[in-house]
Amino acid sequence: QVHLVESGGGLVQAGVSLTLACVASGDVSSIWTLGWFREAPRKNREFVAAIDWRDGSTSYPPNLEKGRFTISRDNAKNTLYLQIHALTPEESAMYYCERSSYIDLVAHTQGHVHEWGQGTQVTVSS
Repeated sequence: QVHLVESGGGLVQAGVSLTLACVASGDVSSIWTLGWFREAPRKNREFVAAIDWRDGSTSYPPNLEKGRFTISRDNAKNTLYLQIHALTPEESAMYYCERSSYIDLVAHTQGHVHEWGQGTQVTVSS
């Protein structure tokens, strides 16, 4: 199993950029795919981004604004990142880091989910 801990959220002003981090520990050799999803009041769980831990290839859902999110990783630090650019109130949500076996390109989700962290809250004020 892998333990995931998110950080970097907070109360921020609209227009700024924010970088979230997710540190993985435990059986890190079992990591194939890490990604982010978010949950906001009155909204369903929403896939944000995912990355192949081995080759660094990335995936983003087509329904989100192009260029809003950038996912990256640092294998040496066992850390996943999510950059959120030019924040708007629509980005306010609890952001979770999640481990899975693959990226489902049809459903725009992570497939065979194993676990996720406690989340980090992002609140954007106007």
